Amino acid sequence: MTSPVDLWHAEHMDFARLLELLQKQLEVFRDGGAPNYALMRDIVQYLRNFPDRYHHAREEIAFRRLALRDPAARELVARLEQEHRIIAAAGEALLKCLDEIAEDAWLPRCEVETSAATYLVYYQMHIGKEEKDILPLARETLTDEDWQAVFAARPSGPDPLFGVSADPRFRELRRQIATEMHG
Repeated sequence: MTSPVDLWHAEHMDFARLLELLQKQLEVFRDGGAPNYALMRDIVQYLRNFPDRYHHAREEIAFRRLALRDPAARELVARLEQEHRIIAAAGEALLKCLDEIAEDAWLPRCEVETSAATYLVYYQMHIGKEEKDILPLARETLTDEDWQAVFAARPSGPDPLFGVSADPRFRELRRQIATEMHG
């Protein structure tokens, strides 16, 4: 059976792949090209929905239990929970830009680039911090009872991109991920 920390890590790796795709599209934009805005929107839409609603909800329960078991982790946990809120707000701002672009609205390039860069930098740093600092600590500190509480209290829902019953809306995004992995 896969451990909860291994599942957490696997989800982080999925999110990191999506952030890499988003980064590549941002580079096209920054170089004056026309990125695939629909793909960018799908990435952010997915990351705003599944990770923000399910993955981060589970993490926050685990974080709280970790802080109870290891008071030295409280400051780190508080910072990571704050980053969840910042990532959600930055994702919402980027999604708004991408929605406006989809409706043929004119936006200053710097607004789109700043919004995307803020989202990418925060999300990538956040994943790195969790991988380096929280996952090893959680593996050592949290008990089976803690993990049962995490999975019992979390909202449940299928992963619409990487899950077994993927949403057809993300077909192009899945194709792009497969291309990147084998290309």
